[in-house]
Amino acid sequence: MRRRIIVLTVLAALVATALFALPLGIAVMQYYRDDTKADLERAADAVALAVSHELNAGLPPQVRPGDEEEADVGVYSPDGRLLSGQGPAVAGPAERQAASAAVDVVIQQESEEVVLAVPVVSGSRVTGVVRAALPMSQLRVRVVLTWLGMAGLATAAIGVSWLLARRFTTRLVRPLEELAATAGRLGDGDFTARSPRAGIPEIDQVGETLDATATRIGETLERERAFSAEASHQLRTPLTGLRLQLEAALETPAADPYAAIRAGIASADRLERTIEDLLALGRERRAPRAELDLDALLDEVRQAGEALLGPQGRALRIIRDDPPPAHVAAAAVRQVLGVLLDNAATHGRGTVTVLARDAGDALAIDVADEGPDLGETDPFATAPTGHGIGLRLARGLAEAEGGRLRLSHPSPPTFTVLLPAAEPPGPA
Repeated sequence: MRRRIIVLTVLAALVATALFALPLGIAVMQYYRDDTKADLERAADAVALAVSHELNAGLPPQVRPGDEEEADVGVYSPDGRLLSGQGPAVAGPAERQAASAAVDVVIQQESEEVVLAVPVVSGSRVTGVVRAALPMSQLRVRVVLTWLGMAGLATAAIGVSWLLARRFTTRLVRPLEELAATAGRLGDGDFTARSPRAGIPEIDQVGETLDATATRIGETLERERAFSAEASHQLRTPLTGLRLQLEAALETPAADPYAAIRAGIASADRLERTIEDLLALGRERRAPRAELDLDALLDEVRQAGEALLGPQGRALRIIRDDPPPAHVAAAAVRQVLGVLLDNAATHGRGTVTVLARDAGDALAIDVADEGPDLGETDPFATAPTGHGIGLRLARGLAEAEGGRLRLSHPSPPTFTVLLPAAEPPGPA
């Protein structure tokens, strides 16, 4: 790309120089011809004025030094004889034509000279002819020197065009190469790669778009990694319930095996629903939130709680205290309550109480057990053993729905989920 831009720039400079140089060269040649004619005419007129009195009086003319300037000037009689000055002994065509008094000035090229002749007139009679001549070589030297100067300027212009093309090509191509390198690093998985700014709006816009893409991909990947780690912990709850049910069936061989199988199928259904919920919640774009079916949700909580607490000989109480409706994702609330139930079953004691109540402008769901006082400990901090991952995921899901999850009472341990209540419908 660099070579192509440089070649095109130099070629454009060559074409532009040629288009200007050809007519300019012709104009230079015409200019020097006109300038030579003016010099010859000035020299001839000066001598004609100096010798006109002598010619009119019939005296031999005298061409004084300095009258001829740079040209060779001679004075001829009307019959073509050289009377004074420099020139051929016999007049040429230009002098004879001027002697006929048909024209005022005659200019011709004779041999290797440019010749100009003017008549000297006294009344209607031609008393002599003044001839001024310059060699053609002098005219050619002036034209050639000017052309050489023009060629030098054209060469310098093309050289400057080449240098400017290299400079601007470097400025233009280097940002593109850096963009390509940044895109390569991004393709290799380095989402911290950022493209430098070049000061060219179009290229900088591409760089900003690439940086935004890298940032979004990095955030998405980081979010998916964190969510995968937390979701794997969340899947432990239904698996634990299923394992406890199977172990309880093995310890009581006299019990009805069909009941254990039905309980295992129910636990597998809850596990499948948990996977579906996690996949749905892991998507960046979610479906519009509908009104939460609190009755169905609490029934699922009851089934999951009995599966977790029943083998431990612990009870579950679910209380409704005039809870308001809420527009939140049922999958998110179901997973939050599942984490709280698993936390109560694993780290708590005694009866677990789930209370759905009205908290003013929010739906509050309390999950409490009879475990020891939590004191000043932060249950949402992740311990080296891995405890706290589920609670952190539950808090993130609640905040994503516009709600909150907090430890409302350390003793007895009570976690409260606050969800924004739906606005009441306006008057018809």
